Amino acid sequence: MADMIPTRLGPRPLASTAAADLGVARGGTTDRGGTVGQITDSRVTDGGIGGDRRVIRLLIADDDALVRAGLRILVGGSADIEVVAEAEDGAKAVTASDAYRPDVILMDIRMPGVDGLAATRRIRSRARAPQVIVLTTFGADEYVLEALRSGASGFLLKDTAPLEILSAVRSVAAGAAILSPMFIRRLIDHVADPQASSRRARARSRLTALTERENEVAIHVGHGHSNAEIATLLRMGLPTVKGHVSRLLSKLDLNNRVQIALLVHDAELL
Repeated sequence: MADMIPTRLGPRPLASTAAADLGVARGGTTDRGGTVGQITDSRVTDGGIGGDRRVIRLLIADDDALVRAGLRILVGGSADIEVVAEAEDGAKAVTASDAYRPDVILMDIRMPGVDGLAATRRIRSRARAPQVIVLTTFGADEYVLEALRSGASGFLLKDTAPLEILSAVRSVAAGAAILSPMFIRRLIDHVADPQASSRRARARSRLTALTERENEVAIHVGHGHSNAEIATLLRMGLPTVKGHVSRLLSKLDLNNRVQIALLVHDAELL
């Protein structure tokens, strides 16, 4: 039977020779020559179309070897994304992130030992941290919200279409979030939160540091409006809106627009 290349991220048959060619079974090495568990290094140069284009460095963290192999095959067809390392658990993901300095990490949430949630928190606390996209099987997974609060730029279901995965990697590498506030509202509604009252008080306290205009911009971000839409609605120039968003992130000590939206939702201002 011919090799089967997955079109979804769930387990699919992969020929052992193809997996060997992809380096799935190799142990990775750090920049200092040490071995990093089952992390797999795959440094390649962009010899495809647009060879001078900056290549996005991707780390895949998932305890399922077939999922990792499927993602590697998917990325292998892209000229602007390369898999620089793989990790089979959260601890190795943190080590690999330090060793290979990826631009983006695809991070499974549920892994043995250090899970993807703890790994995301550790990685995003570092200076010049890579963007993290969390992977999950269930859209209503309560851990997704916590991953977003920890600094992840968004999440993907494991049955996301291949082209959407590549698009998501490119988007977060460019600084965009890939989770709409509309979905955040659905997720919040799905997950019971017994600490909602105290979370609301903390969120509102943090927002008192904002000017009236910054608060308006934050609320529009919470509604899922783009910078261009905010500029139109508030009758401001686009550079002015971008400046407000940057100050929001700085004043509130946040990583991305998703966290702004979560904070506004926590404060119940929508």
